[in-house]
Amino acid sequence: MRKMALVVAVLVLAGCGQEKAGESKKPQAPVVSAPAVAAAPQWDVLVQGETVQAISDLTGWLIEHSFVSYVVTQDGKQRVLVGPFSSKAEAEARQVELTAALAKAKKMNIESMVVEHGAAQ
Repeated sequence: MRKMALVVAVLVLAGCGQEKAGESKKPQAPVVSAPAVAAAPQWDVLVQGETVQAISDLTGWLIEHSFVSYVVTQDGKQRVLVGPFSSKAEAEARQVELTAALAKAKKMNIESMVVEHGAAQ
């Protein structure tokens, strides 16, 4: 009985993914990319502490509070950025949320500012 079950299982698995006779795969339409549009400027929120703080601590706190961040290195210093955002108004709104979350957590030694994407100061 075990051999029979094993044979049936092998036959079923061997038939998986095979097409029935007379069926052919439908041709897929080629993917055409849209022409490149001049990229609008994007914005980030730069988050930095007045005192030296581990980048992992800061990014960990941001993740815990639903702020998606990334780290860039400029002039030998690591900078933590939240974003990018498509408009300055959107970045400023997120900065307000970040400032409120920092105040609620009593993290008064961390500041944030809106900067143009790729131009963190």
